[in-house]
Formats: sequence, structure tokens, C-alpha cells
Amino acid sequence: MLLLLALSIPAAGWIPARWHSADLKTLETIKLTPVNCLLLEREHWSAEFSAAAAEKGIVTLGVIPPGGKAGDLAGDATKAKLSGVVFEGFPSEPPAKAYRDAGLTVVEMGPRTRMQFEGAEIAATNQGVWAGINPVEDGSAKAAPSGGPWIDTNGGFLRFARAAASATIWMGNQPPKDAAIPVARYLQAVADAAILSARWVIALDPEFEGRLLRGEAKALDDWKAIGAHLAFYESHQEWRAYEPVAQLILVQDVDSGGLFSGGVLDMISVKHTPVRAVPAAKLTGDEAMRGATMAVNVDPAATTPQQKEILRRFTRAGGTLLTAPPGWKFPAQRDDQITLDKDDVHTIDQIWREINNMTGRRNLGARLFNVSTMLSSLSAPESGKPLVLQMVNYSDYPVEDVTVHVLGKFGKATLLAPGGPPRAMEVYDNEEGTGIDIDKITTVAALVLE
Repeated sequence: MLLLLALSIPAAGWIPARWHSADLKTLETIKLTPVNCLLLEREHWSAEFSAAAAEKGIVTLGVIPPGGKAGDLAGDATKAKLSGVVFEGFPSEPPAKAYRDAGLTVVEMGPRTRMQFEGAEIAATNQGVWAGINPVEDGSAKAAPSGGPWIDTNGGFLRFARAAASATIWMGNQPPKDAAIPVARYLQAVADAAILSARWVIALDPEFEGRLLRGEAKALDDWKAIGAHLAFYESHQEWRAYEPVAQLILVQDVDSGGLFSGGVLDMISVKHTPVRAVPAAKLTGDEAMRGATMAVNVDPAATTPQQKEILRRFTRAGGTLLTAPPGWKFPAQRDDQITLDKDDVHTIDQIWREINNMTGRRNLGARLFNVSTMLSSLSAPESGKPLVLQMVNYSDYPVEDVTVHVLGKFGKATLLAPGGPPRAMEVYDNEEGTGIDIDKITTVAALVLE
């Protein structure tokens, strides 16, 4: 009955975290946050712990790495009263049949190139960049196409994955090894996924987790801060179903860079230009181009006659279409690769320059000013209102005097942030639509316009 209680939470509602303990007392620490799904290594599989977790409405999943015993642990997982298992890092099809036959939920969390965007409740990968402004070897910040600091983000990949998938997306990447991570970086990792309707599988560095399991006050405070940011997004679950709002469309697929971080989608996003990914497989009718005034076809050689006709109708209706140069091909992606090689960056620079020239300084949904260390995501329900602009600050200090210009006339704007009350913001008309000035953003904020 306890297992059924835990499994009554649909997979889309699981809020996952890696947990390196089977001590029943640590479940009280978990309950300081909205986390309701624990990923447990083999040494922490415990029927007593799983039963106690289920009583608190927490799902337990056993992590299974590649290896000789991977196909033989279904019985152990059942004895440990686990709700399911996570096959992590398998380069090929994992031995999942015995686990499914035993009634266990199976999550495959391996290379991006093996993600199943259809037919699964959860599409997961253990490959991701560590979100933030990360220094290069000499300690300086990398430069973005806009001239500001380059922000390492999984956002471009998630924009594509969100458009391609019918499943909930999990980012299972872990913090850099041998480093104590400030809590702000964990908040950025949570938000980097959440603003694009995905979930980061919480993973603490060993030093932080050790202090947390010992109950140290500072670690508990930082853990509660992570929980507050998770709770912020869970309190606005409706945003997960909202669709991206952008007048710029990027037609892309797996073979044309959709699974890369640091590719064309990230280059566009870092300029604070709203962009909507359209996987080539979903370019099946004129509806895919709805709301767009500009489009980029990254791999015209792979476009079918039907898709070419859809794009022709788009241009006949007044849309601007940019296609990759003749003979241009996106670099092939290896299973162990999520970012472009240095030589490949120069390859995509040619199409990036064309996109940059095409978009210029136009407002294609929203424009943000004084936000060189921030990224954003603009979305809305099918009705078009409210419009939600989610923002993440990846720096170690608050960003002040942010200005937002959005297309369309709005009479009400509310600023939301974790741990604080909603703030009514002054709105004013401008030549682009509506303007809002924000005095300060610490890490995470959302602007809701009605």
C-alpha cells in the first residue's frame, strides 16, 4: 500500500534528487524541500528506507550503471521495495525487460544521442554543462557572440528537446568534481532547466552533502534555499504547459545540431532574442510556423518536398527565410559529446553571422537591456495571455536596473521571485509595445504580463 501511495504521484510530477544515504532520519531533511523522488546507488537500496520514504510520499529509484550485473538486479530492486530503476550511462539499449516485467518503472538516463523523446514518461540524460559563467583556464570569462560573458547553459538543447518531446525532461548532470560549489550555482542549475519546463536532478557535491547529512546549520540553510527555488517553480506548474513565444523559428533536428549545447539556439538566446525550435519531424503543416515572421532552416538538404512547400508558403505570406549556405553541414555529434569542438565553432560561425544580420536589433517578442549575465524564456498559453518572461541571473551578484520591452499592449505586470511576495510593476507604452523597469534581480524572477 505504501508503494502504491508513492506511485500515485505521476512521473511528470516527480521532483528528483540523488541521495547517498539510507538513514531514515535523512527523510526529514528531504521533506524540507519539495523533492519527492530519490535516486539511490546500489549500496543504499533498503526496503526499510523505501517503505519509510513511500509513507512520506517519496518515490525511490535505484541507479544501475553499465556492467555485468545490470540485467540481474530486478529481484534485488523488488526486495528493496523500489518504485523503479534508472539505467544511467548506458551507451546502448539497457537490459530493461526483466525490470518492467517485475512492475518497476524504468528511466533511461544516458547520452543525449540515445534520448527517447516519444513513448516514455521521462526523457532523461546524464549529459549536461554545469550552468553558469565558468572561467576558462586563465581565469577569465569566455566571451559570448554579443561581447558579454559566455553563459554555460543547457538552454539551447532544452529548447530543442522540449519541442521534440512529449515526455518530461530530466537533466541528470552532476557538479564539477573535486569542487565545493556555492549555493547560488545550485539555484542556477535548478532554474536553467526549469525555465524550459525541464527538471534538474538535484546532485550535491560531496562536501555539501556530507555537511547536510550531518545536519550542519549552514548546509541546512542552503538546502532550504534550493527547496525554495524548487517550490517557486512547482507553485507555477501551469508554466510548464505554456508554449514558447517568439517571432523567430529555428528549423532543426538531431542531425543538424539539436542536441548540442553552445550551438545556434544558445547563440541566439544569449542575445536575448526569443526563438522557438521546430524539429524538422514536426514541420508537417502551416501551424508549425504560426506567429513567426522569421525562420532559419539549418539543414535545407534534409528538408522534404512537403516541408519546402510549407516554407515557401511562409515566405509568400511575408515571412523572411534564411537557409544554410549550399554545402554547409552541421558537425556530426559523438555519443560522448555535448558541446562543439573548437574547430566546429568556426564552422557554424558562418550561419551565425547570417542570423545575426537578419535579426539585428528587432524585437521578436521581447528585448531585455542591462542583462549580460542573464538568460530568459518567453512563453504563454494558447490564448496568448498571460505572457510570462522567466529570467535567470548566472552571476554571483544581483543585476540592477533591468529594462524589458515586450511586443503588445499590457495593462498589468507582476514580478514574482522565490521567497518574496508578488510585486505590482509599473508599465508604460513604448514604440515596441510595453515597457517595464525592474530595479533588481538576484537569481531568479518571472514577469507576468496581463
